[in-house]
Amino acid sequence: MTVRGEILGLAHSDGDVIEFLRRAGLPEAAGLLDDPAWVKWRGGHAHRYEAA
Repeated sequence: MTVRGEILGLAHSDGDVIEFLRRAGLPEAAGLLDDPAWVKWRGGHAHRYEAA
């Protein structure tokens, strides 16, 4: 996962994404997962984390 051009780590679940966003200063991150202005899903479908 990348925030503002900085690689934060690899997310394996929505919980990981929420935690990365929280650490980046967004305490209400759970509500942002489906907002394309905040989260861009790449390499697959939103909320799916299995290997490609």
